[in-house]
Amino acid sequence: MTSPELAEEVLDNLEVLRARDPRGLLPAVAGAGAQVRETSRLTEEVGLQRVTEGGRPRGIVIVARREGAVAGSVLRALLGPSSPVTVDVVPGPVLPVWTGPSDIAVVATRTGAGRYAVTPAYEAARRGVSLVGIGAEGAPLHAACSTARAPYVALPRSRVRHTTLWSLLTPMLRLAVGLELVSESTADCEAVAAALDEVAGECGPAQESFVNPAKTLALELLGALPVIAAEGPLAGAAATRIADQLATLAGLPVPSFRLPDQRVALNAVLGGPLAPAGEADDFFRDRAEDTGRRLRLLTIRDDEAGGHDGAGEREPRSAAEAMNEVLRAAAAANIPVSGLAEHGEPDRFPRLPRLARQLAVADFSAVYLALAFDHERALGE
Repeated sequence: MTSPELAEEVLDNLEVLRARDPRGLLPAVAGAGAQVRETSRLTEEVGLQRVTEGGRPRGIVIVARREGAVAGSVLRALLGPSSPVTVDVVPGPVLPVWTGPSDIAVVATRTGAGRYAVTPAYEAARRGVSLVGIGAEGAPLHAACSTARAPYVALPRSRVRHTTLWSLLTPMLRLAVGLELVSESTADCEAVAAALDEVAGECGPAQESFVNPAKTLALELLGALPVIAAEGPLAGAAATRIADQLATLAGLPVPSFRLPDQRVALNAVLGGPLAPAGEADDFFRDRAEDTGRRLRLLTIRDDEAGGHDGAGEREPRSAAEAMNEVLRAAAAANIPVSGLAEHGEPDRFPRLPRLARQLAVADFSAVYLALAFDHERALGE
């Protein structure tokens, strides 16, 4: 395992980072704000009003996998349980049997190729379902949408794998605004882009580890077994993305728990056999003597996750109360805690830009871990 000292030297050496990043993951993550602006412009040009002018649908079916599925989950969580329109996220290639002319199908994929993208597009057209496509320019999905006279957001082929979440989410947000499911202020793409740009400045490779929140988090996770506690549905969608990035890019398995639903399971983990048995962590200990990874709690907060459920059948009955209980359990077990993107007064940001900051810091950290392990070059070889 790479030592923290060696990893810090790697993360603060621009030449080494560049050599270990053949796909250009760091520039791609840093360009997330530009992705939002460019994709928002492309979405405006395709004319979503062809779909939205018919009024609200019965439901929105998002056909997507990986990043597209996370984007769909974020949209569903943002709309919340009071949404007048259902949002279902399915992997394809088969559309749900109930999907019909009163629904909208959004097929979202970075490549726009393969039967998981093309088959549901043609099936939606056959059933008379309103269709929106998101994918690479000139891809087979583009042709399928053209045949159905459906809007297609053509993404530049320069998009890098594992870094296209905001390219897929932005058109979904614009669709939700056009259907009057969310307000312009709630889904303000410029505010999201500005938040992503700010994180890029704080977490870029030129910023040294001791002032860089993403490098700091990467070093904290280097020898740890991270466990994610997500406060509510929106944070839960973010947790899915973060766990996938850490596993895919850095090879690090990360279980996630959505609060308050999975509070009991998370407390059991924090008090289980992987906990440090009540011993306080000695900062000056010799890390070379560590026998394995140590639990570390990674928290994703959402102040707008909702209050009590009102049923009176569960304690605690809100995500915030459950998070506070979990934090007390971690403190009692001497498990260190990393709060995701809690630097720089996060309360000054609206809900979606705040989520964007959390996802951006996590994306940077996952890439930094991959480069510290030299995982990217190893995959290429």
